Amino acid sequence: MRTATYFFIFLNLSLALFEEPAVYPLPFLATSVLEVLCLLVFLGRLTHFAKVTLHNVFWKDTKNICIMVAILLSLTDLAIYGVLRMYDVRSIRWSRIVRPIFLINFAESRQIRRAFRSIRNTLPEITYVFLLFMFSLLMFSLMALKLFGERNLQTAEGLPYFRNYLEIVFDLYVLVTTANSPDVMMPAFDFSSWYALFFIAFVIINTYIFMSLFLAVVYNNYKKHLKVMPREAC
Repeated sequence: MRTATYFFIFLNLSLALFEEPAVYPLPFLATSVLEVLCLLVFLGRLTHFAKVTLHNVFWKDTKNICIMVAILLSLTDLAIYGVLRMYDVRSIRWSRIVRPIFLINFAESRQIRRAFRSIRNTLPEITYVFLLFMFSLLMFSLMALKLFGERNLQTAEGLPYFRNYLEIVFDLYVLVTTANSPDVMMPAFDFSSWYALFFIAFVIINTYIFMSLFLAVVYNNYKKHLKVMPREAC
């Protein structure tokens, strides 16, 4: 039963590769039949679990309620999408976002729930570090706007350089990963080599300090919650 459940969960999640817009497109009828088959298997597994569990225990378990709601939402969305497709009305399969619920909430996925619960418990404790990082990013973006926005600089493509605040925030956010380094600073560097100090300070503070601090907080808190979490509570 466990192997069969995991197989159909994997099949259900893999349908995203074949549904429109798809990497390897298959006819809508084929993907819908496979999805209905997966949902029937999930419903059968849930029914089997209900037969071997006390009635009041089964209905008090939020995992079972989540699975039933996910099945109902998936079937409703599939029916609506199929009807709209018959009338050539373009729509979106919004129920795809509920598919990971099957992976998390079945009884066989105890270890996945432990990891998911540890992540959930870790999030509030890393909020302060994340807010500090965002404050630093926004302040550096504001400084970049004041430093470069009034100098009519242009990129190599002839586009305005650092004149829109939101675009500056995005460019500096990418710079945290060093993905656009040193291209993002070259227009300013060509204007004056002293402006390189601004980007050096930004990388030191945000990439080497904040990102290391963020990773350390995430790792330590996740490990702490994973250790103290009772196995029988999962």
